[in-house]
Amino acid sequence: MGSSTALTTKATSGTPYQLDKSQVSRASAALLRHIKTTQLEREKNATKKTLIGDNDEESDGEQAPLNNEAVWLVLTTKKHVVDKNRLKPGKILIPHSLNTKSSLSVCLITADPQRAVKNIVADPSFPQPLAESIDRVIGYTKLKARYNSFEKCRQLLAEHDVFLADDRIIMRLVQTLGKTFYKSSKRPIPVRIAAIEKVDGKRIKKDAKTKRNKDEGSAFAAPDIVAREIERALHCAPVQLAPATTAAIRIGASNFTAEQLAENIDAVVTGLTEKYVTKGWRNLKAIHIKGANTMAMPIWLASELWLEDDDVVEEGAEETKAVAGGKKRKQISAGDEEKQQQIEAPKKAKKAKATEEDNEDAVTLAARKEKLQKQKAKALEDGAAPTKTEASAGKKKRKSTS
Repeated sequence: MGSSTALTTKATSGTPYQLDKSQVSRASAALLRHIKTTQLEREKNATKKTLIGDNDEESDGEQAPLNNEAVWLVLTTKKHVVDKNRLKPGKILIPHSLNTKSSLSVCLITADPQRAVKNIVADPSFPQPLAESIDRVIGYTKLKARYNSFEKCRQLLAEHDVFLADDRIIMRLVQTLGKTFYKSSKRPIPVRIAAIEKVDGKRIKKDAKTKRNKDEGSAFAAPDIVAREIERALHCAPVQLAPATTAAIRIGASNFTAEQLAENIDAVVTGLTEKYVTKGWRNLKAIHIKGANTMAMPIWLASELWLEDDDVVEEGAEETKAVAGGKKRKQISAGDEEKQQQIEAPKKAKKAKATEEDNEDAVTLAARKEKLQKQKAKALEDGAAPTKTEASAGKKKRKSTS
């Protein structure tokens, strides 16, 4: 991994935090070359085999070409990008669209009534290629009634490549579509297709207390405005942020050229630092690019790991603070020793008093034992004397009898 100074150039704005275009181009070319080499190796090793082992052309043919792998930009920050999870995706306009599929299928989820949007898409002023890519227009009410189970939501997810949603109902879709959509890469992208009321070129601010009647339908913009907003959404990179120090944004595919990928990287990094990352470049720690099955390749590394200059403390100040703290601890320890001595003095006196009492008890007990032993010895002597007298008397009697 190269040094951080090699990945940093000073721009005319004065900030040292800028991408080195040559470094980005080299990294993009190396990553794309590695992905394509890996794909070719997998295509050579993956051949169709039948259980009966027939050798016809269909069974021995090569596997279908692998899909283009996504290329991601991984952003690492010094502090959390956001404080809470944002379920509404952001958008960053990129020069090369991620939706390059020829038969792109788009599902447009709108506010009620859906018939108004269908008429807009069918209008002659609406671009024909864009109208052909929009396969389904569905209102929120019908979406909620028709796709109310997990299986149906999965079926809807598999039917289309891109999901666009009216900006006015985007947050309602979180509960309606659930984790089936919001844990996938097809999270609905917000599109502003509502009519904007203007007077003398200025937007009219709506009163929040005024409620719209149920019979009154939502107002939509003109066909050319709706088409421009949809095309803009299709040429954007979705940004999904979470309360963490990392964020991954899709910036291209393996069929891009190195120049196209580098231009998308520059646009995404600029958009993130200007709009989404708090304190911009100062909060960035590292920028990497990676494929779906590759290691992350660094294209920019910060030379400073702190966010604020106040977080940095000079070594001399740190030592002085440590010495002052040591003196204070010594003073505190000296005072604690005096208090400890004052507390231990009564304890020692009590212990000495208890020891004296124990000694007196021991002496008394020893004297009592000695006294008892003397009494026992005397009793034994008194019992032995009559026995001897009786024995001698018995001997004399036996002699006289004989």
